[in-house]
Amino acid sequence: MTVPLSQMIAVARYVLGKKLRGIERYPLVLMLEPLFRCNLACGGCGKIQFPASILRRELSPQDCFRAADECGAPIVSIPGGEPLLHFRIDEIVAGLVQRRRFVYLCTNGLKLEESLDKFRPSRFLAFSVHMDGPREEHDRAVCREGTFEIAVNAIRAARSRGFRVTTNSTLFVGVDPQRIRRFFDEMSELGVEGMMVSPGYRYEKAPDQQHFLARNQTRRLFRELLRNPSPRWRFNHTPLFLEFLRGNWELECTPWGNPTYNIFGWQRPCYLLDEGYCQSFQELMETTAWNKYGHSSGNPKCRDCMVHCGYEPSAVAATFGSFRGLLKSAWISLRGFEPLDEPHPLDHPLDHRLDSTRSRRASVHAGDLPPAPPAPAGRNAQRRAVSELVTIETGLPADDRSIADHLK
Repeated sequence: MTVPLSQMIAVARYVLGKKLRGIERYPLVLMLEPLFRCNLACGGCGKIQFPASILRRELSPQDCFRAADECGAPIVSIPGGEPLLHFRIDEIVAGLVQRRRFVYLCTNGLKLEESLDKFRPSRFLAFSVHMDGPREEHDRAVCREGTFEIAVNAIRAARSRGFRVTTNSTLFVGVDPQRIRRFFDEMSELGVEGMMVSPGYRYEKAPDQQHFLARNQTRRLFRELLRNPSPRWRFNHTPLFLEFLRGNWELECTPWGNPTYNIFGWQRPCYLLDEGYCQSFQELMETTAWNKYGHSSGNPKCRDCMVHCGYEPSAVAATFGSFRGLLKSAWISLRGFEPLDEPHPLDHPLDHRLDSTRSRRASVHAGDLPPAPPAPAGRNAQRRAVSELVTIETGLPADDRSIADHLK
């Protein structure tokens, strides 16, 4: 994990203080969305699909400070929309820095270089530039040519003026692991402080629904990405979160770890799901049915999620909450990741069948599938289970043909 020592100490002190006081649920990062307006329309984004009347609205600096004080998290991430479109974003950042919050201002980079004069370099401020892979993959993901080059130039400009810069990459189905590894080399050569990388979340409102990674696809991808990693690569993640992405460490989601505040209030239950709003942080923490979320809950919306906003807080808690977690983190930091090969004990055969179905869905139509073979008598229970999973996966009732496709 490549963050300033002062930030590491502040986070460690915060987490250990909560544990010593017996507080089980606490926020680690405040996701502060001051607006939903954006200058891109990415195919995998589910955050900006609002009418113009909503897109024009913004949080005031006072709203942002009140949320930060109420939440108390040591880190504030400012996503959007595009935060640099906010007319008073410099005031918001300055006020949070004055409160000694570690601020990550997320940006697609299109307005970053022209906005640098509004900010002052600080150990409490980092620009997190969204980079979805090499030039071709990035421009395709954000649905606009030329954005990769603009973002790279903005990173160089920010680094030359003494700003902390990280990158944030969202990966989708079909990425070439070797090209992403070369992308890591390129970002390292630019001098970024650290790289964040995560599988995309299947937003219900995202225009492109065909390229989100299933859980086992994520594991296979990250095992390949992190096989014999370059010593130059610096990730802005805990080692245990990266091990989780590789399928080599079990974590359960901490949905309250990165609470979200935006123009509607405190979003329930997390940054990725929008199931209502609360008027106060206390109301969010005390009235949300947290047991209904996370992979083990069986909630279909959480089935494939392995995104850092839910699992990085879990990794932090595991690192500081057990000797085993601390030892594993230290070992990875010193020795690197051990190679992993397929199959892996965390994989489930049915997940592989679901992954296979997803990859074929873009080119195979239901009418092209062969007729379903008759099911042996002993497979009725399995057919019922698969029927439920097909319904979860597709949102449609399962028929004999779709069940047979999963049972083959």
